[in-house]
Amino acid sequence: MHLEIFAYGDSPLHRLDPRGKLGVALGFALVVGLSQALELAWVGLGLGSLAVGVARLPLKELAKRLLVVNGFVGLLWVMAPWCWVGGGPALDLAGLGLAINITLKTNAVVMVLMALVSTSPITHLFHALAHWQTPDKLVHLFLFFYRYLHVLHQEYHRLVWALKVRGFKPGTNLHTWRAYAWLVGTLLVRSFDRAQRVYQAMLCRGFTGTLWLLDHFEWSARDRHFVAGAGLVLAAMAGWGLLA
Repeated sequence: MHLEIFAYGDSPLHRLDPRGKLGVALGFALVVGLSQALELAWVGLGLGSLAVGVARLPLKELAKRLLVVNGFVGLLWVMAPWCWVGGGPALDLAGLGLAINITLKTNAVVMVLMALVSTSPITHLFHALAHWQTPDKLVHLFLFFYRYLHVLHQEYHRLVWALKVRGFKPGTNLHTWRAYAWLVGTLLVRSFDRAQRVYQAMLCRGFTGTLWLLDHFEWSARDRHFVAGAGLVLAAMAGWGLLA
């Protein structure tokens, strides 16, 4: 699936234990996201760029995802750097600095997440979450969502094709909105019915609320060195952020 487009490769980050990568990614997001220092945001962006380079991610796919993220960040630039003075808009330096800071931190965190989290298969990430003692219900929810996401996507396309073969042409009118409302409602109903059938099938196969982990990761010296080095860097960044 397209969610795993970065998951398979031969870079050093692909070969790391996903448990360590999840911990480092979370630590990086907290340190960079909570810091108010603009210099630290630039450092985070540099580390994010370095991580992307080490992971050898396809630049075209990377750019697509960053473009989507920065599309939302761009809305901030419409409002934050401006203030209303003397009956007209004026540049607000404090707001400009805030917009720059948020933009840098957002791109830094997203790049690190893509370099560390996206370089492991989704099933490995769920396995790692279970090892991190994440609540079982939350892990199951993520797992089933991923497992049946493409099923719902196929069902959506079948409904859209059913509209098209009946001559439906979308426009800005009440008929179009009513048709889309029926489309969403039908998709929700069919999703609920599919969930009930899947749950009943699992009960017939002896499901008692636990998904057992059959395979386990091996913590190597490479993983220890990575986590230790990343931990030192994050500790230094956190100290810098506190002193700034």
